[in-house]
Formats: sequence, C-alpha cells, structure tokens
Amino acid sequence: MNIQTAATAAAPVLPDAQTVTEVRHWTDRLFSFRLTRPQSLRFRSGEFVMIGLPGDNGKPLLRAYSIASPSWDETLEFYSIKVPDGPLTSRLQKIAVGDQVILRPKPVGTLVVDALLPGKRLYMIATGTGIAPFASLMRDPEVYGKFDEVIVTHTCRERAELQYGARLVGALPTDPLIGEFVGNKLKYLPTTTQQDSANTGRITEWIESGRLFEHFRLPALDKATDRVMICGSMGLNTDVKALLEQAGLTEGSNSAPGEYVLEKAFVG
Repeated sequence: MNIQTAATAAAPVLPDAQTVTEVRHWTDRLFSFRLTRPQSLRFRSGEFVMIGLPGDNGKPLLRAYSIASPSWDETLEFYSIKVPDGPLTSRLQKIAVGDQVILRPKPVGTLVVDALLPGKRLYMIATGTGIAPFASLMRDPEVYGKFDEVIVTHTCRERAELQYGARLVGALPTDPLIGEFVGNKLKYLPTTTQQDSANTGRITEWIESGRLFEHFRLPALDKATDRVMICGSMGLNTDVKALLEQAGLTEGSNSAPGEYVLEKAFVG
C-alpha cells in the first residue's frame, strides 16, 4: 500500500476546489484520498457530493462520490476505483498531495439514518467501493445511538480489495474518538466471489440461504426490528431489494422513512 500525506495544505485557488492532503493506493484498482473541507460544508454521514477535475475543454469532469469520512471529520475522505480509460478516474488516480480537486459542496443522498424508521438492528450491505458511505456511517456516534447492533457486509472479487474496509473496521473499537460508541455493537463480514477466503460467495446467496444470519447467530430479517442500507452495483441493489421486499421490508426516503434504503443516484 502506497501512502502520501501532508500535515498542511495549500489554499485552494480554483473555484470550488479543495487541496489533496493524503493519497493511499490500496491495490492497482483501488485508492482513497483526503481533501481539505470547506468551513461552510455541512453534511449527514452517508451523503455524497460531486467531485472532479478540470476537463480539456475547460468544463469540469464531475462524478458523484460518497463522502467516506463521518460528518464530524475535519477533512473529507473518498474511496475510488481506478478505471484506466475512464474520463475522470484515469486522471484522478494520479493525484498527489498538494493537488487540487473540484468539490461542489451540495451533499445529497438517501443512505442516511433519517431515511430509516427506528429499529433494533442495522445492516449495511456493500460491494466494491460501495462501502464508502458506510465508512462514514460506521464512524458516526448517531448510528450507535439509534441501533443496538450494526452489521456491515463487504463483498469484493479478491481478498486484497477488502483491505480498506477491514482496516477501518478493525481500528474502530479502540479509536479514541468513536470507540466508546462502537463497543461490541459492530459486526463485520467480508466475502469474496473470485478468490478463496474465509468467507466466499455473493452476499445475496448468504442472505437467501440464511447463512448470513446463522453466521452471526441472528434471527431472519424482520421488518419490525431490522433496517437495511444497500450500496453497490445495479445488480446488487436490484437483487437485495427483491430479497428485502420478500421479507416484507419497504423502501424509505428522506421524505418517507422506511425499513430499507439504497442509493439510486449512482452505483459504486
């Protein structure tokens, strides 16, 4: 893992631009980075913003990115895939500490606790970089104040692609800022689909077969107690949504909270 960090950052000079303070390359396909945070920016953990770089034609290349850091963090963290021929990520993956990234400070999204009805147990179902909004929520004391148990599942093709989430989850119980809130409430299941690991298989198979609940010694999904957030590919969103609705859960939104939510604005 390659890491670049900076204790201080230069002031932004481009409109809506923030300065890169840290870059970590987790694999040849995945990286994370931190930006300075505008003093005026307020967001709810789980929301996303538009970020990007200036395009060749003078117009900015922008894409929706979930904020991976919690709402209380002084900097903004993002987690991204590297697409060799992607208009934005082919360039974004080359950023270094001190560079500038455009950020439109208008956070939105449905992966927020406000879009869920009160419950006992919160499941966060992620694939790939879809763990980014949950990286934010896992570090928010509000989540642990509203739920007795928080279950995070992260499915990737290979073990190396699980590093970002595993490192974060492993550090939370002893984190000086959030550890006391997390306690023993957080449960984590990393799974792989294309490489052998301790846990293999698609998360939809784990849910449908009941293996997920047996793994944690939990009861089957119950709309009276369980709440679910989904973030991943379009296929994952569709398949998990179908399983949840079979169990009687209904989709929620910011205006009408429900038993589950998924992010429709983009797929991670």
